[in-house]
Amino acid sequence: MAAAKKAVLGPLVGAVDQGTSSTRFLVFNSKTAELLSHHQVEIKQEFPREGWVEQDPKEILHSVYECVEKTCEKLGQLNIDISNIKAIGVSNQRETTVVWDKLTGEPLYNAVVWLDLRTQSTVESLSKKIPGNNNFVKSKTGLPISTYFSAVKLRWILDNVRKVQKAVEENRALFGTIDSWLIWSLTGGVNGGVHCTDVTNASRTMLFNIHSLEWDKELCEFFGIPMEILPNVRSSSEIYGLMKAGALEGVPISGCLGDQSAALVGQMCFQDGQAKNTYGTGCFLLCNTGRKCVFSEHGLLTTVAYKLGRDKPVFYALEGSVAIAGAVTRWLKDNLGIIKTSEEIEKLAKEVGTSYGCYFVPAFSGLYAPYWDPSARGIICGLTQFTNKCHIAFAALEAVCFQTREILDAMNRDCGIPLSHLQVDGGMTCNKILMQLQADILYIPVVKPSMPETTALGAAMAAGAAEGVGVWSLEPEDLSAVTMERFEPQINAEESEIRYSTWKKAVMKSMGWVTTQSPESGDPSIFCSLPLGFFIVSSMVMLIGARYISG
Repeated sequence: MAAAKKAVLGPLVGAVDQGTSSTRFLVFNSKTAELLSHHQVEIKQEFPREGWVEQDPKEILHSVYECVEKTCEKLGQLNIDISNIKAIGVSNQRETTVVWDKLTGEPLYNAVVWLDLRTQSTVESLSKKIPGNNNFVKSKTGLPISTYFSAVKLRWILDNVRKVQKAVEENRALFGTIDSWLIWSLTGGVNGGVHCTDVTNASRTMLFNIHSLEWDKELCEFFGIPMEILPNVRSSSEIYGLMKAGALEGVPISGCLGDQSAALVGQMCFQDGQAKNTYGTGCFLLCNTGRKCVFSEHGLLTTVAYKLGRDKPVFYALEGSVAIAGAVTRWLKDNLGIIKTSEEIEKLAKEVGTSYGCYFVPAFSGLYAPYWDPSARGIICGLTQFTNKCHIAFAALEAVCFQTREILDAMNRDCGIPLSHLQVDGGMTCNKILMQLQADILYIPVVKPSMPETTALGAAMAAGAAEGVGVWSLEPEDLSAVTMERFEPQINAEESEIRYSTWKKAVMKSMGWVTTQSPESGDPSIFCSLPLGFFIVSSMVMLIGARYISG
């Protein structure tokens, strides 16, 4: 019997979407932007001490290979010929910091994740060294000095990991964010791997001058970072190298964007003033400001949006970053055990349809935009004997929406023109209660694409459009129309404002909890320095455990 004929779909483009909680590989039709197949693998997070968040770089790399192989198998089952995959793009969790040995290909320490707080004392001491009238770090990078960005994570690794110190001394060490680690490994590793990053990822390190688009000598000296370990900075759309192993050996890797920039491209926010909000582990609102850097007066970041080709102009964005969005669902599942799957939160919230005056500020990693308060910690307040796990689930979803409202308000003040609607994407947008709550709390429509994988789509678009690939046109007239789902506000503006003002009271109560560095685990005096929020949450957990979790 003759083999089934392979379907001919025209050029296809793959995208690696390496996020904080999972890795995925997705394949798109470059002519229609249709998603043809994908595979996903969850990634472990390690918490060796309070405030520390790490991941295994080798696990991340292996998950990419696994996703590529499994997706190719699925395409084969659909009779789609994988030889039609003409390019691969990479999108990644930003800021997460990896140092590896270029001679062995082995990581020299775990990846220090963007959420990690261990560098707080480093941040405080560095902040004191910046003259009040000349914040050269912010003027060159668009970023405040924060535990969030790569430079302070790299500084900590250089100060505390002897293997890394030795490798730097012997000229064996390479630094990169996750995109650099993946591209170097996928293009050959120790056998000629390409050590590079793109402008969007470089702009999140605090070592990159967003005006000259180069690593900055003064910034590297300030943070004490040897420039020879840094990757070469390239545009977001060009051929970096070829896949050297696996089912897609020989396919060019030709797109690279930090995940939030990738989502901006995938949502086709190419015009000045267009914005999107991505609901992932954190929540990230980006507004395209065109070819000009706009500096915020309301706690937002200035960042590189994209540069789609070596000879193409750079575009910038204002960004509001929220540390904890989808991560709050994971916390309810893994830490409190009140849900078994992430999807269950919608069911619990639907049962009550209100938080019944309960407010949840999930400041597990301090507060990001617009407050930038690393001393804040999570609190749940407004509890009564009537409060149950359903109300807490509802309050957790509301928290994501309130945090988005805060960064949207800041964005409106900075831009001067309020957004008339909010384009959204990311895993949490499947939750219809969350989307309706968001429309109610913002009091503007929320618009969601029917194909939610916009981050991967953005990376695929950049890869397919690269010079030497040329299978994806980014001309406005060639971009595929996207079907949208729309959520309109369903409460009155006064009720929306009352709920928002109460939320802000709760935020104020979460701030300033941590006054000294927490003692190391095992020290019995730890309880003397724990924030009151810890005891509020502990008491609440005991209350739920005693009375509500079982029914």
